[in-house]
Amino acid sequence: MQIHQLPLESVHQFSPLFLDFISKSPKTSDFYLNYPDIQGFKEQLNAKRFDVEKRQILVEVLKEQYASLAHKPNIDILLDENTFTVTTGHQLNIFTGPLYVVYKLITVINLAKALKEAFPAYNFVPVYWMATEDHDFAEINHFSLFGKKLAWETSQAGAVGRMNPKELESLILEMSECPAVFKDAYLNNETLANAARCYANELFGQQGLICIDADNRALKKIFTPVIKNDLLQHSAFDLVSSTTKELENLGYKTQISPREINFFYLTDGLRERIVREGNTYKVLNTTLEYTQEEILDLLANEPEKFSPNVVLRPVYEEVILPNLAYIGGPSEVPYWLQLKAIFDFHQVAFPILMPRNFALVVNKATAKRMEKLDLSVADLFLDEVSLKKSFVEKHSENSLSLSEQSNEFVQIFEEILAKAVKIDKTLEGAVKGEQQKLLNAVENLEKRIKKAEERNHETEVNQLLGVKQKLFPNGTPQERSENFLNFFLNNPEFLIQISEVFDPLNFKFYVLIEE
Repeated sequence: MQIHQLPLESVHQFSPLFLDFISKSPKTSDFYLNYPDIQGFKEQLNAKRFDVEKRQILVEVLKEQYASLAHKPNIDILLDENTFTVTTGHQLNIFTGPLYVVYKLITVINLAKALKEAFPAYNFVPVYWMATEDHDFAEINHFSLFGKKLAWETSQAGAVGRMNPKELESLILEMSECPAVFKDAYLNNETLANAARCYANELFGQQGLICIDADNRALKKIFTPVIKNDLLQHSAFDLVSSTTKELENLGYKTQISPREINFFYLTDGLRERIVREGNTYKVLNTTLEYTQEEILDLLANEPEKFSPNVVLRPVYEEVILPNLAYIGGPSEVPYWLQLKAIFDFHQVAFPILMPRNFALVVNKATAKRMEKLDLSVADLFLDEVSLKKSFVEKHSENSLSLSEQSNEFVQIFEEILAKAVKIDKTLEGAVKGEQQKLLNAVENLEKRIKKAEERNHETEVNQLLGVKQKLFPNGTPQERSENFLNFFLNNPEFLIQISEVFDPLNFKFYVLIEE
């Protein structure tokens, strides 16, 4: 592959808050602890503490979750006090979902390797936090394969990780080709969580990736002090609201909004918000109601029924893992920046925030069209209007700009204005009005000239827009719309090739052109 690297700000896909964080803007420095570089990790290692009892519980839970798998990663290594995790997370999109989910996993695996090289006295375990408790089925039930949308329809409800994936057999039969790793995962497991662990382990287990399903009683029990605080004192609501206001006062748009209670009630087939009305705790869209004493009893005896939302799920992660860093996308990193105060309040070390690696993959056929059209890598990230304009101006044999003529008219009108005001100062407005009319007319003529030249290049322009559509389907970045099977089925070495290219500490946008 040819490898090109572009500055993140040049691809026009990221928010100002995300870009300012990556560029170490002083405006963002109060919202995180350590920057994602080797020095930052050195400081994070010195700050992170994780007690032995938590390690034992974590290992017991993971061994239970991996019990049915023949080939397991080294889970016992987490018992070592010199072992730490680096984590990424995502919803359980079927067949991995958009391409960037795979990029997340590769980034976190490569980060663990890079840290081992930098700090050989320690061990680093890459972790995939499976969002098994999420209940937004519409976000995970589909994927795009060779331009065709394939969707899973079901009557199942509640946390997606608890759903039975065997219904996916009809979708598998609809696919022109389905790797055995997915057939085995979906048809031989009773829950979507177990299926996702199964295929992730087959794809990445040999590189040390560990998948965790935090929908677990023992892990939730560790988290009960934070849950109790949220039920009674609503500290997260006050602290995150304050931070959100600070960020917005700096001109940033924020991603998430805290609630007074940031937990759902979770049971089979049901995940609904818990709200407090006076002294009564209610589960929305149900008849369930609890007094304060009753809900605290529920917490003590059945902590697994409390499921954190996006505000406190990050805190849960850091409470139950010996974690140093979270690898997220361009929306995740900004919302974590809203949360540091709640970590400080609960005396939990705020993890290093890192962007995942970003990439655009150009296959051989598209690369040939790019070469024929004399398209640069940077051109690919222009919007369609700018791309057409740039292409036509670059390849036209004629001068399309009338700026020289406009400047000449401006000079002429300056002379006219000077003569006019000597005679009558009130003529100034009339002269300037006529000047503007003429300049507007010139501008319109220039647009018509460019449109005419665009028609002269109609064939090439259509080919150009075809390339754009291929790499940005329906205007969406490739990594957010395509599934990795679009590449893997034609190139079984695809994951290995991406792994060899990605550098987790290099915050650039990769353009990978197949040769």
